[in-house]
Amino acid sequence: MTAPQFDYPALYDDADHQAASSQSHTLNLIRIEYALLIVAAVLSMNWSNDPIFFAVYAAVLLTSLGVLVKRNSEKPEQGWYRGRALAESIKTSAWRFCMRAEPFDDAETVATPRRAFRDHLADILKANFSTNSPAPSNSAAGAQIPLSMLQVRSLPLDERKSYYRQHRIVNQRNWYQGKAAANRRDGTRWGRIGIAAYSLAIVMTLARIAYPNGDLWPIEPVLVFAAAIIGWTQVKKFNEFFFFDRRGS
Repeated sequence: MTAPQFDYPALYDDADHQAASSQSHTLNLIRIEYALLIVAAVLSMNWSNDPIFFAVYAAVLLTSLGVLVKRNSEKPEQGWYRGRALAESIKTSAWRFCMRAEPFDDAETVATPRRAFRDHLADILKANFSTNSPAPSNSAAGAQIPLSMLQVRSLPLDERKSYYRQHRIVNQRNWYQGKAAANRRDGTRWGRIGIAAYSLAIVMTLARIAYPNGDLWPIEPVLVFAAAIIGWTQVKKFNEFFFFDRRGS
């Protein structure tokens, strides 16, 4: 028989979506926070003595504080991590079911392992649920054992092993290799930008020796920008070539 396209349980798709949404929300808040800090550093150079200028400066600082409070109170990164953990647990269990591995071994009828798989999903969901966890969306009410999973399970042993090797092992290895290469490129690019920012700050600091009466040297904004680059590379973990996002699912 023709090997089917593999579909995961609906609960997996829901957890994957919630993890991606929480990840996007987390990163957007961090981007906004860094951008506001850079703007505040620029305004700190006292471009004007107009009260409106200082009102704008205060508004930027207040907005930055609001973003920080929002991120600390909502903790969207927890939804990101929980959703990712839930999705990965479901993913592993789905493959064990399809490969007839413990605890979804062969039985007199397929109804027995199907029931065991549904109970297992319920246990996984319960273990990953907390009072702060978003409730599963309506999409999670879809098929928890898609037809493709049953088709893969019904394959002869050699075909199941081959299917697992190609669609699980090889696909995962290819994704990790691609992600590692992308992280290396991004880490190198952001690292160079950070070095350039620090170098620019050093050059401007030395230039003040030759031009001590110069005004509005933007050293502080450049340093804040460099610090933001360091923070961003740490958040994205570019130096750790294996990390999870929704594409890693």
